This record gives sequence, structure tokens and C-alpha cells, in this order.
Amino acid sequence: MVRYVYDFREGRRDMADLLGGKGANLAEMTRLGLPVPPGFTVTTDACRAFLGTGAEPDGMLAEVSRHLSAVEDAAGRRLGQRDDPLLLSVRSGARFSMPGMMETVLDIGLNDDSVQGLAKVSGSERFAWDSYRRLVQMFGSTVMGVDPALFERAMTTLKSLRHAPDDLHLDARDLAELVEAYKQLIRDETGEDFPQSPAEQLRRAILAVFGSWNGERARLYRRREHIPDDLGTAVTVQRMVFGNLGPDSGSGVAFTRDPATGRSGLYGDYLPNAQGEDVVAGIRNTVPLAELERLDPRSYEGLLTHMRTLERHYRDLCDIEFTVERGTLWMLQTRVGKRTAEAAFAIAAELTDEGLVTPDEALARVGGDELARLMFPRFDASATAEALAHGISASPGAAVGAAVFDSAEAVRRAAAGEKVVLVRQETTPDDLPGMIAAQAVLTSRGGKTSHAAVVARGMGKVCVCGAEELAVDTEARRFTTRAGTVVAEGTVISVDGSAGAVYPGAVPLADSEVMRFLETGERSADVVTAVARALEHADSVRRLEVRANADTPEDARRARRFGAQGIGLCRTEHMFLGERRKLVEDMILAPDDAERERALEALLPLQRQDFTDILEAMDGLPVTIRLLDPPLHEFLPDRTELAVRVAAAEARGEEPDPHEQALLAAVGRMHEENPMLGLRGVRLGLVVPGLVAMQVRAVAEAVVARTRAGGSPHAEVMVPLVGAVEELRIERAEVERVLAEVSAESGVPVRCPVGTMIELPRAALTAGRIAEEAEFFSFGTNDLTQTTWGFSRDDVEAEFFSAYLDKGIFPTSPFETIDRDGVGRLLRIAVDEGRAARPGLMIGVCGEHGGDPDSVHFFHAAGVDYVSCSPFRVPVARLEAGRAALSGTEGSDSR
Repeated sequence: MVRYVYDFREGRRDMADLLGGKGANLAEMTRLGLPVPPGFTVTTDACRAFLGTGAEPDGMLAEVSRHLSAVEDAAGRRLGQRDDPLLLSVRSGARFSMPGMMETVLDIGLNDDSVQGLAKVSGSERFAWDSYRRLVQMFGSTVMGVDPALFERAMTTLKSLRHAPDDLHLDARDLAELVEAYKQLIRDETGEDFPQSPAEQLRRAILAVFGSWNGERARLYRRREHIPDDLGTAVTVQRMVFGNLGPDSGSGVAFTRDPATGRSGLYGDYLPNAQGEDVVAGIRNTVPLAELERLDPRSYEGLLTHMRTLERHYRDLCDIEFTVERGTLWMLQTRVGKRTAEAAFAIAAELTDEGLVTPDEALARVGGDELARLMFPRFDASATAEALAHGISASPGAAVGAAVFDSAEAVRRAAAGEKVVLVRQETTPDDLPGMIAAQAVLTSRGGKTSHAAVVARGMGKVCVCGAEELAVDTEARRFTTRAGTVVAEGTVISVDGSAGAVYPGAVPLADSEVMRFLETGERSADVVTAVARALEHADSVRRLEVRANADTPEDARRARRFGAQGIGLCRTEHMFLGERRKLVEDMILAPDDAERERALEALLPLQRQDFTDILEAMDGLPVTIRLLDPPLHEFLPDRTELAVRVAAAEARGEEPDPHEQALLAAVGRMHEENPMLGLRGVRLGLVVPGLVAMQVRAVAEAVVARTRAGGSPHAEVMVPLVGAVEELRIERAEVERVLAEVSAESGVPVRCPVGTMIELPRAALTAGRIAEEAEFFSFGTNDLTQTTWGFSRDDVEAEFFSAYLDKGIFPTSPFETIDRDGVGRLLRIAVDEGRAARPGLMIGVCGEHGGDPDSVHFFHAAGVDYVSCSPFRVPVARLEAGRAALSGTEGSDSR
């Protein structure tokens, strides 16, 4: 029989798939002997069963009842007992952390009778009624579906009547009145009463947490974080401890290192006389964690001890939630903490130096996406105006955008292409869509552990929290600074998440220190040293080579500085644009072979110089030059524009320009309904006389020029869009004829390997035959994705990709991350069959996927020899290629 409930004493950290991250970590802290309130976890198996049938699985409630009895026996109290009630918290806890995205219900067990007993035993009527108020509010919104705003409105109305600045200034009688107002509100909205049975409260709370797995904000968060939808959440049920019993109580969140910078030390927030949700919600501003030393030295020292224990045990940054109940410290949660990109590299380096992790483990704990974020620019400090306000630097970076004051407006403006900054008093989980859409998040309340800070850090968004100098008026859609400056919605502001500052207007940006290091080798900051160490170790362990897609000498030189080991794709069509377009027009419009030959001869020296300069920049490294790929009509003016100009001239009674008439005729002649699948790639070389010969001669003569200059050129010729081996056989013969011709003319042996791009499903499926003629393969994964899916990328991304992502048809765009099941399978077939036919066949990838972190891991596993990507993605690919080579090494999975 399936087991659905585990006591904290029965679990372990490695049972997160079953117990969720929260339940597994509570069990681990219990095993370590830390002070954890007793409780139990209802498993993810139970959640999946409930979501599949709509009813709790057989036997689950009986198991819950047995484990509840054990908690009651240990406490010496019963759930909802009238004179001294045991109260419970019910919290979500998925395999991967989803902060604030699912539901929590506290103080389960209170009712109209037990609240009196709680008041008596605690000695505080106010505390008892505040706890009951929290339960009715949470249960009403979470379990019974009442709009949370209605409860907030009732609270605001009462505070206004009592002239209370916050809820702490409401007394017991006020809170008792509020409870009755909340219960009436539930009755009015749902037609049923707030349940007085503690057992019913517990059952319904557990099922509500299960149901919240499929809530809209949870689904949106999972899509953003690439968390599978079929995992489900566990539910932890735990004896309540209270931080709101008076000045000797409180709640806090602590980090064993600064999650923004990675520096060692004590970081976090503490809120006296408050429950944990008050800290995270940011509804009251916290005090620094160090203040706890003055308020409660004993609890402070205990917390430090437990933090050291946890960091050494987990060997990573730990995020800890705790409560002090009348001088007694309780540990409520720990997990591997979310961190910024800067902190990730710094912590990995420091933990290596401290001997807690190996260099391989340190490399596994940083990622290409984080490195890419560190390569983005920051604000130019010399150009900043006087700050509008300062707050807490919750998530670093620089962002500029128009201020908006609610999530929906952020989404609307961002969809229209506008960059925005989401400004709130504090954020809630319902603000997630706006946070995703915004460039930055700015709040006037909350600290480094508030909802805004935690979620923004996890997403790599710029965030400043707790900017108390700002009076944020979401109704009027504006904020006012302490100096009286009013910033209305739509006004452009700049947010510096590193300095915790907000500036008027758009502040100019400066290059990042990491980018400066990649360009010059200068190590000007600790994070740069940490990045350099990670890249150096990645280079020492990776099997995959990393090349660059580069079409100009400037790109080639930059790619080499960034660590590229050659050029995997040099696109020759980019060399036919600008002023050279006229020569291409002449070739297309040539009335006979002689005119076409003259046009090609004019292009030859230009192409030769291009290749010479690129080979010089990449001297000693391979340069893979792709022959012309796109249809020739792409080099001609737009058909509609030409037709309009010719028609306009005729309408004026003028003679149209003969050249434009000729161009219009050529465009009409070459028009294709689906040019992506038309006369392009190898087909051009087979149909247009002299084109391949001109390009290959330019390559060969560039090799000769570099050889005579004392260089070491390694040019490779790549034939695009091959679908049949016969195409490649004919084109290769032409390539080798020209190479031999140039060798004979110059007296310099010219040896250029000839290979092909695999970008059609047929090519992948017949790779064994194609390998008989190809000396190397390079997968053009962009076109291979289009032709495998039957997508025209430009069309589908604009038309329906967002709907496909929303419906979960694919978790990420297949043009960003390789489709392993479809395109990936074709790639594996081609690799295996190609190497079977030609052992030692060099195989690379030159599509955009070559710089995507997840795709790099797939290419490593598939056995390709190199990936090629844009120069700016080269460091990312180097890092991920190193990480892909590690086996059995865990990273910092802070999801």
C-alpha cells in the first residue's frame, strides 16, 4: 500500500522528490538535532493522486490522523483543545522552491472556543485574537476562495476608524471585531460559515495547498523557472510557534552569506513581535539581523551556531527561516539559497578556498546564464544625477524603464515593446506576471528577504526594496520622494540594484567589469577573479571545443579574445551587403555568361580580402566558410517598393528607370512562395554558373596570401542545405577543381577540408551516405528545427508561440533550447551514422543553440566535437562545456 505521510524524524534531505524541498530539509534539520517544531509531511504522491482524481487518495486522512496524534502526544495538547489548544501550520513545499507561489495556512485549530483558551494560556488576549484573525483571513482566501483584497479593505477601514498606523496598534477588542467582520465577509461571499471543526480546517487546508499547485501564478512561475508541471507539491504540517507573543518574540530570515554579493557574514532581516509571513510580505519594515544580538543575545548566539552547522553540512549558501518564541529559538526552514549571478561565482570560489567543495563542485554551482548576466553593462557612476531615493540593494544590475504601478500595466506595456519598472509598496505572488515583464522592481517596503527581493533575485531581475523615502500611491499611479518630487506613471527612471538607488531619467550605461576582463584580461574586482577561475577550470575539463560564428575580422578578433578556438560559421552572404549589393545585382541581371563572369570577377577581390583578414585574425585556428546560402532575390530591392516606383513613374507619364524595370522583372522571375525551401544553399551552386568557383577561388587565394605572409591558415569549405549525397558530390568536385587550380597557379599547396551543414531531416537520416563525401558535419540547428517542426520561425514566433508556451506544448522555444526528442534525435542519428561511415568525422553545431547552456549539455552527451555561437556567447559556451564534462557532481540547485 502506498504511504502518504512521513514524520520529520523519518525523512532525509535526499527525499526531496517525495517530501518536497521544505519537508526534506525540515527532516534533515531534525536529524542534525536542531530545534525544529515537530510535524509531518504529506507527500507529493498524495498531491498527484489528488490532482488526478479531485479527491484525497484512500488512506491519506487516516495516516494524517495517526501522525497528528503523535504530534499531540509530544505536545501534551490536542488540536483545537478548548483550554490549551495545539495549533498547526500547513505549508506547501514542492521539490523546487517556489517562493510565495502556492498557499500557506497558519493557526489551524482555532475557533470561537479555543481562542479563549489560547488567550488564557498565553496571557495575551490580543495575541489570541490576532492569531484567530490571521487564520480566518488565510483560510477564507486560500481555502474558500474569497478575494484577499476584501480582507485588506476591512483591515484598512478598521485602522482608519481607530486612527491606527498599522495592525500593531489595534487592541484585542479591535481584533475580535475584525474576526467577526471576516467571518461575515466569508458568509456573504461563499454562502457558508467559517468551519469551527479543527479536523475540517486541517483537511481542507491540505487539499487547498494541493490545489494551489495548479494556480495561475504557480504555473507561470514554473514556466519561467523551467520546473516540470507534473511534480506536484508536498504539504508540511507542523506545530505552530509564535513570534507575535510580545517584544521577547519575533521572526526572521537569515542567509549564511550575502545572497547579493556572496560575501561572508550575517545577512538577513528580523521583525520583533511578528510572524514569519510578516517578514516575507514586507508589510512592516524589518531591522537588520544583527539587531537581534541586542534584543536577545542568547537566541542570536544560537542562531549563529545553527547557521554555521547548516552551511558546513550543506556546503553551500543556506537560506533560513526562524522564530523566537518568548526567548526560545526555533528553526522553521532551510534551503540552498537563491543568489545573484555575482554571488554565485563569489560563493563558489570562496567555498573552494575554504575546502568545503572541490573545483569541480564549484564549477557545477555556476552557470552560463549567470555569466551572461554579469556581462551586461552597469550604470556609469560618473553620469548619475542626484538619487530620487535609496533603498536596499536586493538584486544587482542596472535597468531603465517607465514607472508603472501594477502588474497588468507592466505586462501591457512590455507586450507593446516598452521597457518598464514595476513600482509597488510591496509585491505579492499575484505580481509575478508584472515582475517577469519588468526590467526592474522597486518597492517602498520590505528587505532583502521580502517577496520582491527573493523572487527578483531568483529571476536575475534588478531590484531595490525598502525605499522608505518614497510614498507610493498605486491608486493615483505615482510616487512622491521625500523632497516632494512627484514621479507619475510613464516617467522614465533608472534603478541601480547594486547600489540600491533610484535615479530620474535614463542613466547612461558602462561596460561590466567582467566584459572588460574578457576584452582585456584586466582583473579589477573579486567577482572577475571568481569568473576567471571558473572559466579556467571549465577549459581544463571540457571535451567540447568552442568556436564562434563570425563574418568580419572585428568579430573574429573579439571571439578569439573571448576564448574561441576557431570559427565554426563564417556566413559569406553578409559580405554581399552594403555597397557590394550593386555587384550582386549586376550578376543577377547579367544577360549572358560573359556579363555574369565580369560581375563575379568584380566580387572576387573583395571576397578574397574578407577571407584574408578573417584568416589573419584566426591564424592557426580553423575557419569554416559557408558558401552562399540565401536565395539571390534577397539581395534585390523589395518587390512591392520596386513595383510602386515603376507604377508611379508610369502614372506621371514618365519613362520608368530601365534599371528598376530590369530589377522588377528579375524579382518577379525569382519570386518564390516559400523561399526558405526554394533556390538556396547547395542548389544555388548547382544552378548559378560560376558562383561557387568565385567563392572557392577567393578562399583559396586568401589561404595562399596568408601562407606567403608567414601565417598558418586553416580554411574549411562548407556546403549548405545538402539533402542528397549527389548534391554534395557534384559541388565538392567543383570545390576541389578550383583548389587544385589555385594551387597550380600559385605554387602553394592549398588544402581545405570540404564538409556540409546538416539542416534538413533527410540529410540527418541519410548521414551515413553523406559522410562518404563530407569531411566534416556542422549542424545548422536553426533550419533543422524549422524543417523538423514545419515552422517558419519569423511567422510562428509572431503568431502563436506565446500560446504554445502558455499551453505547455513546449516548455521553452525550440529555437532557444534544442528539442531533444525531435531535432535532438535526428542529430544523434546523424552523428552515429556519420561516424560509422567515416570514423573520426569532425562534427560541430553552428546554430544559435551552440550558445544555449542547456543545449550545450545535450551536444556534449551526443558526442559532437564543437559548438559554435556568437562571439558574446563564447564564454557562456566555454563554461557550460566544462560543466557538461562533470559527472556525478551536484550544483547549487536553489530552485
